[in-house]
Amino acid sequence: MLSVMIQVRVLAFGMLKDAIGSDSVSVTLPESATVADLLAAVARSYPAAALQGIAVSVNAEYATGSQALHDGDEVGLLPPVSGGAARTANVPETPQPDTFTQLTRDAIPADKLVAAVKQGEDGAVVVFDGIVRDNSRGRKTLHLDYEAYEEMAAKQFAELGGQAREKFGVRHVTIVHRLGRLQIGETSVLMIVASAHRGQAFDACRWLIDTLKKTVPIWKKETFVDGAVWADGEPFPAGLGVEAPHAP
Repeated sequence: MLSVMIQVRVLAFGMLKDAIGSDSVSVTLPESATVADLLAAVARSYPAAALQGIAVSVNAEYATGSQALHDGDEVGLLPPVSGGAARTANVPETPQPDTFTQLTRDAIPADKLVAAVKQGEDGAVVVFDGIVRDNSRGRKTLHLDYEAYEEMAAKQFAELGGQAREKFGVRHVTIVHRLGRLQIGETSVLMIVASAHRGQAFDACRWLIDTLKKTVPIWKKETFVDGAVWADGEPFPAGLGVEAPHAP
């Protein structure tokens, strides 16, 4: 009796994309295959791919090693996340009541976004404006390049905004992250939290950026005067990482 096989599409990001030599490959597996089985197959086919410490998504949702795979699934291999004339990202025309999130390849208009958030009921608006600096680990930085698993990152942004509003009792959250090439001094990520009280706004803003840096699939490539590297990401929180297969 012939065994039934399935085919899944594997998406690779950051340094894994470089190791595999492509951002997308097809892998054929037995019908009963799990995420762990897929990782073992990838390790055999691409021994240079560093799978230790990665997370895995199935159809844009974080997955465990034991999760079953099905024909046509889209599997993301996610290393630890960091994360011409410029155009300007869209600014909401009316104040947003709950959450505004955006991935953009355009310049982020921080002042306009902050102004769009403020309402009369707010006693505090806390802003985190992450900008590209000109050095990292003692090396002169020329520019940064950001890439993301965009479908999954958009879902994560929306979930983070809702969690922050519920957890800290704030009125509004804005999260905007830029992708593509950024020059020194440009904004890479902007977070705005509006609340009746400053304490909740400060706490929510800090929680948002710290959580984003650990869980949202965005990666940063740093180009220096003497070379380029993918930035080392922070370890995934417990429960998100998948155990890498042992080397053959």
